[in-house]
Amino acid sequence: MMETEDQSEFCFPQLINISCRKPSSHRDEDVLLTVLLSIICIFTVVLNLLVIISISHFRQLHTPTNLLLLSLAVTDCVVGLLVWPGEIYSKTSCWTLGDALCFLYKYMSFIVTFVSLGNMVLISADRYVAICDPLHYNTKVTMKRIQLCVCLCWISSFSYCSVILNVQLAHPGMYISCYGECVIGNDYSAGLVDLVVSFILPLSIIITLYMRVFVVAVSQARAMRSHVTSVKLQHSVTGRAKKSELKAARTLGVLVLVFLMSFCPYYIVNLTGDSKMTSSAAQYVLYLYGLNSGLNPLIYALFYPWFRRAVRHVVTLHILQPGSCQTNII
Repeated sequence: MMETEDQSEFCFPQLINISCRKPSSHRDEDVLLTVLLSIICIFTVVLNLLVIISISHFRQLHTPTNLLLLSLAVTDCVVGLLVWPGEIYSKTSCWTLGDALCFLYKYMSFIVTFVSLGNMVLISADRYVAICDPLHYNTKVTMKRIQLCVCLCWISSFSYCSVILNVQLAHPGMYISCYGECVIGNDYSAGLVDLVVSFILPLSIIITLYMRVFVVAVSQARAMRSHVTSVKLQHSVTGRAKKSELKAARTLGVLVLVFLMSFCPYYIVNLTGDSKMTSSAAQYVLYLYGLNSGLNPLIYALFYPWFRRAVRHVVTLHILQPGSCQTNII
């Protein structure tokens, strides 16, 4: 009887020597956490779909900056559709979908992470040009150039992840220690390259650009509040960024800051070697990173009146009316 009970703790009782133990997900706190994660998953998908529909439908929202937000919303939606369900499944049950699907799931998780980083770099660059070189913003930052940058971001992410995981692409499951788990890993050289390409380099670019944006924005805000002669002030302000651009820089700065606060702990845990993400601390760091995908639309709702108006039109099905794409949202 005892032997039967011991075997029931394994994913594959007939392969007890090479089988993983079943996740302990029957405690009240585990059930509560699973329900909470499922709710977050649903809200992440719904909120980001609202962003995607709003920006895609209303012509007035077809701007370079909003195109970057659209790309970010697509990656966040993929997190809700793929990454969150995969984590919930692997936490509550044994992985029985095979090594190929395990690799595909982890591969897509890597891709959306890298695309999110690329989007944050592009958003930082967009705000840098808008604040530091406002007179040439409309000529430097065009829809076609942003579309090209977004496409290159997605293509380079797929290519980079294929190269960095090329060995595991040919041999799925090579890092799996027992049947019933889903993990992938990197050798030392690949891990070193990944450290530079997907952590140090993009974070350095984002922080450098936004530090410059912050300094210029503060100086411009002081200039706007100063009581210099009206003619001088008018000429100086026209050569500077508009007030709306400063507000957009602040909003997107909050977006970037929240992303960095959730991304850095997640990546640091990965660097420590806890690739299986089995410890409770590592799990919660992963949840923090995933939670960021649901927070982004809430940031838009908090700071962007146009997003609240667009959501109202979507929810009330106003977008189904003829000519609704021309509605004045801004």
